[in-house]
Amino acid sequence: MDDNASYCDTPASVPASAAPDGDAGPPFAECVLCREPTEYPESAKGATLCPVCAWQEAGRTACSG
Repeated sequence: MDDNASYCDTPASVPASAAPDGDAGPPFAECVLCREPTEYPESAKGATLCPVCAWQEAGRTACSG
């Protein structure tokens, strides 16, 4: 009896609406460290960081003692 067979099944194709669109949404602010797009709109105030730089900065801050 193979009850797990349907558990691991994946759809044959992903609908186009589920695929991420690179230019969807408002214009995003650039990261102040690497100049990659961030999750923040261009109108955001302060130093905006992309998720990668934000994670690295949090690691540096946490380990700085």
